[in-house]
Amino acid sequence: MINIAIPKGSLGEQTLLLFKQADLEIKRTDREYSPKIVDPRIEKVKILRPQEIPGYVAEGYFDVGISGHDWVIESGADVVEIADLPYSKQGAGIVKIVIAVPADQGIESTQEIKPRSRVTTEYPNITRDYFEKLGVPVDIHFSYGATEAKVPDLMDVVVDVTETGSTLRKNNLKIIDVMLESVTKLVVNKDSWNDPAKRKEIEEIRMLLLSVIEARGKVLLNMNVPADQLDEVIGALPALKMPTVSKLYGSEYYAIETVVAKGTVNTLIPELKHFGAEDILELDISKIVR
Repeated sequence: MINIAIPKGSLGEQTLLLFKQADLEIKRTDREYSPKIVDPRIEKVKILRPQEIPGYVAEGYFDVGISGHDWVIESGADVVEIADLPYSKQGAGIVKIVIAVPADQGIESTQEIKPRSRVTTEYPNITRDYFEKLGVPVDIHFSYGATEAKVPDLMDVVVDVTETGSTLRKNNLKIIDVMLESVTKLVVNKDSWNDPAKRKEIEEIRMLLLSVIEARGKVLLNMNVPADQLDEVIGALPALKMPTVSKLYGSEYYAIETVVAKGTVNTLIPELKHFGAEDILELDISKIVR
C-alpha cells in the first residue's frame, strides 16, 4: 500500500475534484489534514502545503505527492516526476514564475535592473540562481505572501507565480521576464518507484488520474447514418481516432461512434444532421484510458 500527499491551498479544490472523478474520492475525517481514500492500494493520505510535498516525498514520508514543478525545482527535491496533471487554480494548467517591476519605471528587461535591487519572492533559490547566471547582484527577501503588495514601497522587484498576470497588472506591475514555466506534477519517491509492488500500485493510480484528464473537454457521439451518406458524415467528423462504424442488422443504416471535443458539438451536430446523420446522441465521458 502507498501513502499520498495532496496539496492544500490553490491546488486543493482541483485536486479533490480530480480524485473524485477518478473514483478515488478523498473523504474528510475528524482529523482535517488526514482524510481517507477507500481503496486497497492506498494506506494514508495527508493534506500539506505544496511547497513541502516534494521534500517529504524525497525523504520517504510519502510514496506519491502532487505539487507544482516549480516547488520541485525550488526545493531541490530528488524525486521522480511521472506525470503532468495540467490543472491549476484557474484551470488552465500552466503557470509562470515571472519577474515584474513597477510599470512606471521604464525598465524593459532584467539586464536593466540595478545592482543591489531588493527582490521579494517566495522562490529564493530559483531567484538566486537566475540572477547569479545573469550576473546581476541583488538582495533577495523571502515573502510570506502578498508579494506584489511590497513593491515599490518596501521592495524594487517582485518574482512571483502567475497564470494570467492580472493581479500584477492591478498592482501597477509589469512583467519583464519569465524565469520558469510550471505545471502540476505527480511526483514519486525514488525507492518506491523502484519497488515492483509499489510501482504497480502507483502506475494504476496514475492511469486513473490521467484517464480523467484525458476525458475532460470531450464527449462521445453516437449516430445512425444511411449507407449512401456514410462517407459524407465520416468526412465531417473531427475524430479523436478513426470512428467506430458498424452495420445495423437488417437495415441499410450504419451506426457511428466517435469521441470529439466538447467545444465543437454545437456546430458539429447541425452539420452532421445536414449530411444525413440521424438519432444523434451526445454522451459525457468520465475516463479515457489509453
